[in-house]
Amino acid sequence: MKSTRSEWINIRGLQYHIRHWGEPDAPVLFMLHGWMDVSASFQFLVDSLQGEWHVIAPDWRGFGLSDHAAGNYWFPDYLADLDAILQHYSPEQSVNLVGHSLGANVAGIYAGVRPERIARLILLEGFGMPATRAEDAPARFANWLDELREPPVLRDYGSSAEVARRLQKNNPRLNNERAAFLSVHWAAPDKDGRWELQADPAHRLSNPYLYRIDEVQACWRAITAPVLWVEGKQSELLARFGADPRAVVDERIACIADATVVLLDDAGHMLQHDQPEQLAAAMEQFLV
Repeated sequence: MKSTRSEWINIRGLQYHIRHWGEPDAPVLFMLHGWMDVSASFQFLVDSLQGEWHVIAPDWRGFGLSDHAAGNYWFPDYLADLDAILQHYSPEQSVNLVGHSLGANVAGIYAGVRPERIARLILLEGFGMPATRAEDAPARFANWLDELREPPVLRDYGSSAEVARRLQKNNPRLNNERAAFLSVHWAAPDKDGRWELQADPAHRLSNPYLYRIDEVQACWRAITAPVLWVEGKQSELLARFGADPRAVVDERIACIADATVVLLDDAGHMLQHDQPEQLAAAMEQFLV
């Protein structure tokens, strides 16, 4: 297992935890984790990379070892945090950027907003969200107001082994060794010895704003970098996109001018855990 080192930097008033793998003078590859995840999630993928890379992976605000934000978590803040992180580590050069799930959605939009900053873009399960309609707004706002009356909580666990079992329940493809490794990064013991998730419960609040797919697609159309779009063939997310999810996803991919699509077999949404060797090979072939 490749060794990792931690760094904390100030990003827009929060202490951000940044995880590094590889030598500082190696080619840089930024990796952005998904919702309710942490930067250590990329360990198996990093271990599978054959080339020499300096991988830089933040814990998003409110996740892992990064500070929690005051109040709610708004999607544009992730864009602003990413902009500040890239400015810190690579103020002059365009970068190679990898994002998974939430991280892929941030990376894809950012690559259209700041196209000159991205050299190559790899989107892992970066489908976006199901489209919404203006008529959905009243119920969405009402649901959010209801949730604010009783702040969300995250369940805790009796041991890291119990956390590992929960991870395997979420993803049956996760073997015991990988689940045990992830469990001590995904959660940590509190003063009473209970294992708490390394996440701010406020992430559980619904977003009161609608997901506007037309705006997202406008950003994707502005991407100038080559894009590697990777999905797990057995992805659990596809069911969210209706009776013909393949058509919905293909329509979204078509918004990207230069997209190479790779489907990994025997892989679900957490494809960096399910097939890290296949994923690493596809990424390095694309990056060379």
